[in-house]
Amino acid sequence: MSEPKKLPQLQAVKGMNDILPPDSARWEWLEAQMRSVLQRYGYQNVRTPIVEPTALFVRGIGEVTDIVEKEMYAFEDRADKHGQAEHLALRPEMTAGVVRAMIEHSFLRDSGRRLYYFGPMFRREKPQKGRYRQFHQMGVEALGFAGPDVDAEVILMGSRLLRELGLKDGEHVSLELNCLGEAAERRAHREALIAHLEAHKDLLDEDSQRRLYTNPLRVLDTKNPALQEMANAAPQLLDFLGEASLAHFNGVRAILDAAGVAYRINPRLVRGLDYYNLTVFEWVTDKLGSQGTVCGGGRYDGLIEQLGGKATPAVGFGMGMERMLLLLEEVGVAPAAPTPHAYAIVPSANGLAQVMVALEALRGAGVSVVLHPGQSSMKSQFKKADASGAAFALIFGEDEVARGEVAVKPLRQGMQPEGAAQYTRSISSAADWAAELLNA
Repeated sequence: MSEPKKLPQLQAVKGMNDILPPDSARWEWLEAQMRSVLQRYGYQNVRTPIVEPTALFVRGIGEVTDIVEKEMYAFEDRADKHGQAEHLALRPEMTAGVVRAMIEHSFLRDSGRRLYYFGPMFRREKPQKGRYRQFHQMGVEALGFAGPDVDAEVILMGSRLLRELGLKDGEHVSLELNCLGEAAERRAHREALIAHLEAHKDLLDEDSQRRLYTNPLRVLDTKNPALQEMANAAPQLLDFLGEASLAHFNGVRAILDAAGVAYRINPRLVRGLDYYNLTVFEWVTDKLGSQGTVCGGGRYDGLIEQLGGKATPAVGFGMGMERMLLLLEEVGVAPAAPTPHAYAIVPSANGLAQVMVALEALRGAGVSVVLHPGQSSMKSQFKKADASGAAFALIFGEDEVARGEVAVKPLRQGMQPEGAAQYTRSISSAADWAAELLNA
């Protein structure tokens, strides 16, 4: 009888990565740091589906963006009994989905909302360091607030978040700022910009020629060194802004100046999505090669109406989690690896039920305890206890258990009460001495 054919090993989709311990602990730390800051500013969590109608992103992001044209995972779902099939997409960004949820549930009817989210996004592009097909973002959306004060508050919040993560302004990250004005101002600038680009059409690369009439602002964002001089000489949108747009921009700047937040005005900063107006901003770094943007956003007052809701002002930003972790690693910011308070050593199965009850009492009191699985030699178990990083070993030897006791052995310097190398505690009253393990 022939051997059964071995099935090929399955692997993750290229550009979609597993996150395993101990790396997952770094993600949990980063998310906790972010939540701490966001909640201090009154932001609440929102969660939306990963799959949305394709039309949401076509209408929200824009048909002539790279995301919709080349990168979005869009597909036709299975037909129902009437032969009708939905056109669906894996979300390439989350602002449009948040706006859809606000409209659908009439969530902006009574007041504005400050929201934040975490989650995976999907774009079909060539995977590289810091740029993946499934990537994760943290983002914030302040919906229903029109003034420059909220723009400034969002930027101040982003600045605080970066500082509390351990990133230094000017050394690790720098803030860039621009104003895109309103639709009429952008139209006037667009005409002047197209005329400038047409005059230099022979210099334009393939991407720039494709965008010349569909999205000329994006040509200014080119990374092609051969186009930099031409892009620098292009008409600047700031020169086309009217009184109201300039007042809004100056209002944002005045607050940032008063708060001591450093920034550089970058007239070529346009962001990659169609829905932005007025204030736009990015934090950039030179520590990650070509993946220089670590956080970016701006105001998008027209998007809610564009997606079928009542005209409502809005501003927000998104931050790539993978890229942020790469930057933190690059500059030497490393959270301490999580370790248990104690490691339970149980060399015999005798009295195991009593041991388990004691461990549950400790956990109920807030102590993290790892139980050694199965029985093995004391030497082996002590080796595992030391490797776990635990501050204490709880030794449930047969003699100790018979007396209703557990031997507590400090494993780290400075943990010994009154210099004791080892001491005993009652098994039945574990909750009463749990604080000793927590506060050592």
